[in-house]
Amino acid sequence: MRILMVTPGTRGDVAPMAGLGSSLQSLGYEVAIAANPAYAALVVESGCEFKPLPGDLTELITQPAPGAKASSGSVLTFWRKLTDYMDNAATGALAAAEAGTDVILANSVAPYAYDIAEAMGIPALGAHLQPTEPSAAYPPVIMNSARSLGAWGNKIIGQRAAAGPAPYDAPSARLRKELGLGKQSRVAGERRRRKANATILHGISPSVLPRPADWHPGLVMAGYWWPAMKPDWQPPTDLLDFLADGTPPVFVGFGSSAQIDPAFILEATRRAGVRAVVQGVEGALGDDAIAVGSIPHEWLFPRMAAVVHHAGAGTTAAGFRAGVPAVGIPVYTDQPLWASRIASLGAGPRPIPYKMLTPERLGDAITEAVSTPSYAKRAAEVSAAIATEDGTGPVVEALRNLPSK
Repeated sequence: MRILMVTPGTRGDVAPMAGLGSSLQSLGYEVAIAANPAYAALVVESGCEFKPLPGDLTELITQPAPGAKASSGSVLTFWRKLTDYMDNAATGALAAAEAGTDVILANSVAPYAYDIAEAMGIPALGAHLQPTEPSAAYPPVIMNSARSLGAWGNKIIGQRAAAGPAPYDAPSARLRKELGLGKQSRVAGERRRRKANATILHGISPSVLPRPADWHPGLVMAGYWWPAMKPDWQPPTDLLDFLADGTPPVFVGFGSSAQIDPAFILEATRRAGVRAVVQGVEGALGDDAIAVGSIPHEWLFPRMAAVVHHAGAGTTAAGFRAGVPAVGIPVYTDQPLWASRIASLGAGPRPIPYKMLTPERLGDAITEAVSTPSYAKRAAEVSAAIATEDGTGPVVEALRNLPSK
């Protein structure tokens, strides 16, 4: 079976899918992944075929430093650029599918993949890293907040948010017209699939977010899909020397979400009296800190005393997997939800919204994370539960249950 994964977005959107693709390849499936060119090496190194989706979402969504003013430009301009990005992704997804596939797996921001599959007469399955279904169990992720509105409020507001405009609406409508399909809005398509209990696989651990009772039968909480780690990867010598030269440090990194001045981070870590591994910065940071580039979280996080991050889905998962306390600094979309799960599960202190971040608040949160024994205990317990889960199994089952041609 030939599988095409359509994964517009940042590295955090692509890496788990590449890990899933690698697992499926080992089981005999042929997997191609459509993603932005920046992640071509990531896809190829996982053993999957790369298909290009033009664009770079990172340039659009990276936030300024806490307290700094955003670059000039209206919300309308941002929406237009995001729509253009999605339009290019839709064009790339169509080209990738037309090159040959038997089934499409689409992430949560690629609903046009269903239109492509309909035109080609092949099945499409959702493969989401976020819970996008309206539910009483959580507020909609597009609210940029994890504050519950109550069971009734969460469900109603979630339904209204799902029915609202989205930057991939116009690309979906364009593709349907070009492919000779009947006129159907993205919202109507989602409503039809929901009524049919269409399968959406979620790369989320039920130990971290239990499956909501109001989900329909087609919504599957599969378990995490772990990024593939190169078997011949070796850590940099300077990092090994740093780790061996003192107590376990604290990791600080914000992925594609934000860029923070190293001086800001170091003020916080020195306030907490900890050594630091800082990702996403360059240059010498002093005897008590080291700057690193892309290091597999699977290798790095278990060696940390705690991890501080933007609470992206994949990074939060890696922190839970490592069994170390975490401090969530959510920036947008689903990140407040994952940051809240860290605190709710007792694996770290309450999150600090990115806009409210200061060196003092960050330093105090790090101190709390590394000096509260219950956080380490709960993090280890969550890690042990996750270790029993197999995120690939439910995906394989869903693929095997697809109707034959």
